[in-house]
Amino acid sequence: MDIDDLESSELYSEELDIDLSSGDDDAVFEWFLASVLFGGRISEDIAKRTYRAFERHDLLTPGDIVDAGFDFLVDPVMQEGGYVRYDNQRSEQILRNCRTLLDEYDGRLNELHEAAEDEDDLEDRLDAFYGVGPVTVNIFLRELRPVWEKSDPDPLDTIRDAAERHDVDLDRYDRKSETFARVEAGLVRRRHE
Repeated sequence: MDIDDLESSELYSEELDIDLSSGDDDAVFEWFLASVLFGGRISEDIAKRTYRAFERHDLLTPGDIVDAGFDFLVDPVMQEGGYVRYDNQRSEQILRNCRTLLDEYDGRLNELHEAAEDEDDLEDRLDAFYGVGPVTVNIFLRELRPVWEKSDPDPLDTIRDAAERHDVDLDRYDRKSETFARVEAGLVRRRHE
């Protein structure tokens, strides 16, 4: 594996045209939505198509998603994305998380970050969202490492395993760097090789 290729891997947020570099509230929420989709038990292709369906229907803020309601999320949004088995469950999860975000953090994930005492508290606050677990938290936070001060999740075991298989020393990188996030994204894509 060419280390230069790995270090220049496209971030998943970039693949979805989400620019996290400024830490803008809208971009951070869009990445959270995408991360919830990536964290589900579906293929990456379905997650990407479903995110694009949210985008096509202009449902990229917590308020717009709540206003759209459950039925609209199930059909057409989830249907367009390719969900067939978990569309109701994922729609309910996204709605509940948007309501929680609106109720507890004024609809702003940056407010959640500001309220967190440290990295562990940040992860705990995200993990408290309905249906969000350690994998989804990791997906979300790993690309925010260079942007959010308190974002520094340990790499997932699957990433560590892929790094070992491909003889990549993760410890040589500054974990808060964009390069490290790119290496992680590249290893995720190569985890089955």
